[in-house]
Amino acid sequence: MPTNVVTQMAVKSHDAPDEKRRPDKTEVDIVNLGDFTVGRFTFQPGWRWSDCIKPVVHTDSCQNNHVGYCVSGALAVETTDGNRINISAGDSYTIPPGHDAWVEGSQAFVGIEFLSAAEFAKPTGGTA
Repeated sequence: MPTNVVTQMAVKSHDAPDEKRRPDKTEVDIVNLGDFTVGRFTFQPGWRWSDCIKPVVHTDSCQNNHVGYCVSGALAVETTDGNRINISAGDSYTIPPGHDAWVEGSQAFVGIEFLSAAEFAKPTGGTA
Protein backbone atom coordinates (compact mmCIF):
# COMPACT_ATOMS: atom_id res chain seq x y z
CA MET A 1 0.00 0.00 0.00
CA PRO A 2 1.45 3.40 -0.94
CA THR A 3 2.26 5.80 1.85
CA ASN A 4 1.44 9.48 1.62
CA VAL A 5 3.99 11.82 3.16
CA VAL A 6 3.18 15.36 4.24
CA THR A 7 6.26 17.59 4.27
CA GLN A 8 4.79 20.99 5.11
CA MET A 9 1.81 22.61 6.80
CA ALA A 10 -0.81 24.27 4.62
CA VAL A 11 -4.36 25.53 4.95
CA LYS A 12 -6.77 26.77 2.29
CA SER A 13 -10.50 27.48 2.26
CA HIS A 14 -12.90 25.85 -0.18
CA ASP A 15 -14.73 29.20 -0.04
CA ALA A 16 -11.76 30.66 -1.98
CA PRO A 17 -10.77 27.64 -4.11
CA ASP A 18 -7.83 27.34 -6.49
CA GLU A 19 -10.22 26.07 -9.16
CA LYS A 20 -13.99 25.95 -9.70
CA ARG A 21 -15.86 23.58 -12.02
CA ARG A 22 -19.54 24.24 -12.65
CA PRO A 23 -21.32 21.67 -14.84
CA ASP A 24 -25.13 21.52 -14.59
CA LYS A 25 -26.34 21.24 -10.95
CA THR A 26 -22.69 20.76 -9.88
CA GLU A 27 -20.19 22.79 -7.88
CA VAL A 28 -16.66 21.44 -7.55
CA ASP A 29 -14.34 23.60 -5.46
CA ILE A 30 -10.71 22.49 -5.59
CA VAL A 31 -7.84 23.37 -3.26
CA ASN A 32 -4.26 22.23 -3.81
CA LEU A 33 -2.23 21.52 -0.70
CA GLY A 34 1.31 20.62 -1.71
CA ASP A 35 1.09 17.26 -3.50
CA PHE A 36 -2.56 16.77 -2.51
CA THR A 37 -5.80 17.93 -4.11
CA VAL A 38 -8.99 18.12 -2.04
CA GLY A 39 -12.40 18.84 -3.51
CA ARG A 40 -15.70 19.98 -2.08
CA PHE A 41 -18.42 18.53 -4.31
CA THR A 42 -21.92 19.99 -4.12
CA PHE A 43 -24.64 18.31 -6.18
CA GLN A 44 -28.08 19.93 -6.26
CA PRO A 45 -31.35 17.98 -6.05
CA GLY A 46 -32.01 16.41 -9.46
CA TRP A 47 -28.26 15.92 -10.09
CA ARG A 48 -27.31 12.67 -11.78
CA TRP A 49 -23.81 11.85 -13.06
CA SER A 50 -25.12 10.55 -16.39
CA ASP A 51 -27.14 13.75 -16.97
CA CYS A 52 -24.78 16.42 -15.56
CA ILE A 53 -21.20 15.13 -15.88
CA LYS A 54 -21.29 12.61 -18.75
CA PRO A 55 -21.85 15.44 -21.31
CA VAL A 56 -18.67 17.11 -19.99
CA VAL A 57 -16.35 14.08 -19.89
CA HIS A 58 -17.84 11.89 -22.65
CA THR A 59 -17.45 8.52 -20.92
CA ASP A 60 -20.24 5.95 -20.56
CA SER A 61 -19.86 5.82 -16.77
CA CYS A 62 -17.81 7.63 -14.14
CA GLN A 63 -14.22 6.42 -14.43
CA ASN A 64 -12.89 7.98 -11.22
CA ASN A 65 -11.90 6.22 -8.03
CA HIS A 66 -13.54 8.09 -5.15
CA VAL A 67 -12.59 8.34 -1.49
CA GLY A 68 -14.62 10.86 0.43
CA TYR A 69 -16.77 11.98 3.32
CA CYS A 70 -20.41 13.09 3.10
CA VAL A 71 -21.05 16.36 4.93
CA SER A 72 -24.76 16.58 4.11
CA GLY A 73 -27.45 15.21 1.84
CA ALA A 74 -27.63 11.75 0.30
CA LEU A 75 -26.22 10.10 -2.81
CA ALA A 76 -27.07 6.75 -4.42
CA VAL A 77 -24.31 5.06 -6.44
CA GLU A 78 -24.76 2.10 -8.77
CA THR A 79 -21.92 0.28 -10.51
CA THR A 80 -22.22 -0.98 -14.07
CA ASP A 81 -22.50 -4.54 -12.70
CA GLY A 82 -25.54 -3.57 -10.59
CA ASN A 83 -24.07 -3.14 -7.09
CA ARG A 84 -25.59 -0.20 -5.24
CA ILE A 85 -24.75 1.82 -2.14
CA ASN A 86 -26.42 4.77 -0.43
CA ILE A 87 -24.26 7.49 1.11
CA SER A 88 -25.60 9.95 3.67
CA ALA A 89 -24.34 12.60 6.09
CA GLY A 90 -21.58 11.30 8.32
CA ASP A 91 -20.56 8.47 5.97
CA SER A 92 -17.06 7.96 4.60
CA TYR A 93 -17.02 6.11 1.28
CA THR A 94 -15.03 4.47 -1.48
CA ILE A 95 -16.36 4.02 -5.01
CA PRO A 96 -14.50 2.21 -7.83
CA PRO A 97 -14.59 3.31 -11.49
CA GLY A 98 -17.59 2.28 -13.59
CA HIS A 99 -20.65 3.80 -11.93
CA ASP A 100 -23.52 6.26 -12.12
CA ALA A 101 -24.72 8.30 -9.13
CA TRP A 102 -27.63 10.57 -8.25
CA VAL A 103 -28.82 12.81 -5.44
CA GLU A 104 -31.53 11.26 -3.31
CA GLY A 105 -34.14 13.58 -1.82
CA SER A 106 -34.58 17.34 -1.79
CA GLN A 107 -31.32 18.34 -0.06
CA ALA A 108 -28.04 19.01 -1.87
CA PHE A 109 -25.30 16.42 -1.44
CA VAL A 110 -22.06 17.91 -0.12
CA GLY A 111 -19.00 15.67 -0.04
CA ILE A 112 -15.30 16.18 0.54
CA GLU A 113 -13.23 14.14 -1.93
CA PHE A 114 -9.64 13.14 -1.35
CA LEU A 115 -8.86 10.96 -4.35
CA SER A 116 -10.85 12.07 -7.40
CA ALA A 117 -10.81 15.84 -6.95
CA ALA A 118 -7.97 16.55 -9.39
CA GLU A 119 -9.91 15.07 -12.33
CA PHE A 120 -13.64 15.00 -11.48
CA ALA A 121 -15.85 16.95 -13.92
CA LYS A 122 -12.94 18.20 -16.04
CA PRO A 123 -14.00 18.79 -19.64
CA THR A 124 -13.11 16.20 -22.29
CA GLY A 125 -9.75 14.63 -21.66
CA GLY A 126 -10.29 14.26 -17.92
CA THR A 127 -12.37 11.60 -16.24
CA ALA A 128 -15.32 11.93 -13.95
